[in-house]
Amino acid sequence: MTNTLNGTVALVTGASSGIGAATARALAARGASVALVARRKDRLDELAADIRADGGTALAIEADITDPAQARSAVEQAVASLGRLDTLVNNAGVMLLGPIEDAPVEEWDRMVAINVQGLLYTTHAALPHLLAAASAGPRDSADVVNVSSVAGRVARSGWGVYNLTKHGVGAFSESLRQEVAGRHVRVTLIEPGAVATELASHIRPEIRAAAQRAFSDLELLTAEDVAETIAFAVTRPARVVINEILLRPDTAA
Repeated sequence: MTNTLNGTVALVTGASSGIGAATARALAARGASVALVARRKDRLDELAADIRADGGTALAIEADITDPAQARSAVEQAVASLGRLDTLVNNAGVMLLGPIEDAPVEEWDRMVAINVQGLLYTTHAALPHLLAAASAGPRDSADVVNVSSVAGRVARSGWGVYNLTKHGVGAFSESLRQEVAGRHVRVTLIEPGAVATELASHIRPEIRAAAQRAFSDLELLTAEDVAETIAFAVTRPARVVINEILLRPDTAA
């Protein structure tokens, strides 16, 4: 495989499992040094060891990005240890579905904190480094990749606050794109449909069963499918800006 990200550094949030872990592997395979950010340090250490065993460079950073100080520290640790920052993948997220009526509002707080505030804090901390890399880097560009969802396009009953967070990610991504486009920082919104990850395991059991039935006739996307899509977007020549990719399982509504 051609190492099209040689000399660059990527930071991936939510890297301890699923799409985040798969994305870290995909970017490392293409030559990027990868900072792995999540709360589960044991999983990060295991992933970092695997990447190193395959000849890559990886740094495990334990952080809760819903805390602005920890998000900022994670970015600074990555830059201090790996030398720069060219790619930010905002992947950390949680999906807690259920009716708005009588909902446990702590679930709402958790989704807003991780899906929105964590993404904002990490982007804010990373942006100066991304702008610097875009103006003096091996690729003449830098990338912000925000992992959203089909739920950022289509609202469904029982998905209200999750829909709200993912629509917000889309709006923020477009505004950021307009702000930094002239300075060679590319902003890409990735909107997967149903993916076979542990995301659904966080849903309350009675809600989870209904969600699983809704997708029971589909062959779900894999984390690797989404990771390869992200890798495709960030390895385009500097002249190519991919603003948005929607990917769904075959026959998905």
